[in-house]
Amino acid sequence: MWWHNKLFKKIGQIDPNVAWSTFCDYFWITVGLALYTVAYSAFLLPYKIVGGGVTGLATIVFYASDIPVDYTYLVINALLLGFALWILGWRFLAKTIYAIGVLTAMLHFGVSLVTDDSGALILILGEGQEFMALVVGCAIAGLALSIVFLHNGSTGGSDIIAAILNKYKNFSMGTGIIAMDFFIISSSLFVPQFGDMVQRVQIVVFGLISMFVETQVLDMIMNRRRSSVQFLIFSEKYQEIANAIGIRMDHGVTILDGHGWYTGKKRHVLCILARNTESDQMFRIIKEIDPQAFVSQSRVIGVYGEGFDAIRH
Repeated sequence: MWWHNKLFKKIGQIDPNVAWSTFCDYFWITVGLALYTVAYSAFLLPYKIVGGGVTGLATIVFYASDIPVDYTYLVINALLLGFALWILGWRFLAKTIYAIGVLTAMLHFGVSLVTDDSGALILILGEGQEFMALVVGCAIAGLALSIVFLHNGSTGGSDIIAAILNKYKNFSMGTGIIAMDFFIISSSLFVPQFGDMVQRVQIVVFGLISMFVETQVLDMIMNRRRSSVQFLIFSEKYQEIANAIGIRMDHGVTILDGHGWYTGKKRHVLCILARNTESDQMFRIIKEIDPQAFVSQSRVIGVYGEGFDAIRH
């Protein structure tokens, strides 16, 4: 049949490396979503900690009306996706759609695990442990989101709105997300089910602290994962060092021509951009070949291109 032949022709055109990379992205996004479910279901929701994003809004709706968080999360994201698909397209939102579907199912399952027979949420850390639950929950949530973002995923919600604003206005995504999260957390003041005004103010303060802790953990992990360094290596055995790094580390090396100011002699300098995690192996190779080599190592803000991060607009 024509469609059968066309399908196998399309499959045959798929690059195995691209397919494996895509599979790994979806695998790690799923792991990140599972960790986020643990943080939200076990630590944040039971202790009435209202964070940012759609999950924070779902928490407010849950305590105000008893509507399950997964219902609110799915409905709000479905509305946002319908609008965003028209503006941003399927390609940008493919992993977001996957993440929203999977996280909706995970939240339903996770919340059911921490709900007792009477319908009350179980306080895993015990009574009066709101701050500890905030720290543990937000640390896990920050780790979870960093895994999702590092594999080009998104959990939807405020990310979608910020992306739309970023496309049409001179408005950074970070600023957009912070503004929306602040608005969501502050709206807790108008929910009587959270208690009297003192208790509601406490929830808002805890929510703002949770936003800070989560973003700090997120930034720390992402910056650590993406941090790169630049090596400048001065050595008479530059060719041997370049060969060893190129062959043993499968790493590119650039040889710069220079000359000494005092001696006036020409010399070659190796310039290498590498991941921070590759530094130890780089130093071992240099020391093994030329212990007297002069080496400069400096941290760089970002490296984009083949072997590093993709250039994003």
